[in-house]
Amino acid sequence: MQRISRFTSRLALGTSLVVGALASGGCGYVGYLIPLNPTSQGGRTLDHSAWDGLLKKYVDDQGMVNYKGFQQDSAALNSYLKTLGDNLPAKNSPADEKLAYWLNAYNAFTVQRIIRSYPLKSIKDLGGDKIFVNTVWDQDFIPLGGKRYTLNDIEHRIIRKQFDDNRIHYALVCAAMSCPPLRQEAYVGARVQEQLADQGRSFINNPRKNDLTPAATPTLSAIYSFYPGDFEKNGSTSIQDAVNRYAKQKIDPNAKLSYKEYNWSLNEQ
Repeated sequence: MQRISRFTSRLALGTSLVVGALASGGCGYVGYLIPLNPTSQGGRTLDHSAWDGLLKKYVDDQGMVNYKGFQQDSAALNSYLKTLGDNLPAKNSPADEKLAYWLNAYNAFTVQRIIRSYPLKSIKDLGGDKIFVNTVWDQDFIPLGGKRYTLNDIEHRIIRKQFDDNRIHYALVCAAMSCPPLRQEAYVGARVQEQLADQGRSFINNPRKNDLTPAATPTLSAIYSFYPGDFEKNGSTSIQDAVNRYAKQKIDPNAKLSYKEYNWSLNEQ
C-alpha cells in the first residue's frame, strides 16, 4: 500500500494496482472501470482560441506555467471553461474533434484547480493519498453538460476508453515537473494528430524526462511504468518500440529499462 499511495493519477492499471485499490478504496476504483461518453445531440465545433491565447501568454517554451498570471486572468479562463461546459462534443463529431476537446478540458481544468488554491508546492497537496478515492484527481469539480466530473473521469473513463492512442500520455499535463510540458497552444481537431506527434518528439527527446543513453540501459520517465499496457499497443509492441517511434537516439529493442523518480513539484516558471 505504501508503494501505491506514492502515485496518483498517472499509474499503471495492472494487477497490483487493481488488488491494492480494491482493498483500500473499493467502489472508488470500480467506478473508473466504467466508460463515459458525454456528448450533446447537436452542438458545434468548439473554438478553443481563448485557451490558445492563455497558453501563449502564460506558458513558456519549456512548458513551464506562470500560475500567478493565470490567477490574475482567471475570468478569461473561467469563461473558456464555461464554454466547454455548455458545449459538449456533438455525438456525431469527428473523433479528432472530440479528442482535442477532452485534452484541452483536462489541462485547462487542472490549471483552474491549481490557481484556486495557489500558491502551493504540489498538486498532490490538494487531496488525499488514496488513488481513485480521495486524491485531487477524484474531486468532482468539473461541470460539463449539467453533470460534474473528475480529472480521473476525463483521463480514464473518457480519453483512455475512447481513444486508442498512447500519445495522450504526452499531452495530459498534471501540473508536475515530471509531467510532459504543457503545450503553448490549444489542441484542435484539424491538427491534433500532428500535435500529438510533436508532443511525443518533445517529451521523448527531452533529457530532463528521459535518458536514452546508454541504449542498452536507458532511464525513462515513470509515465512508461505507470501505463505499460498502453505503450504496447497503438502500433507499438513494447515500451522500447513506443520510445523509438520518436526518439532521435534509438534505444535497444530489448533494452533493460529503469525509471526516473516522479517529481510532483509544481511545474511553475
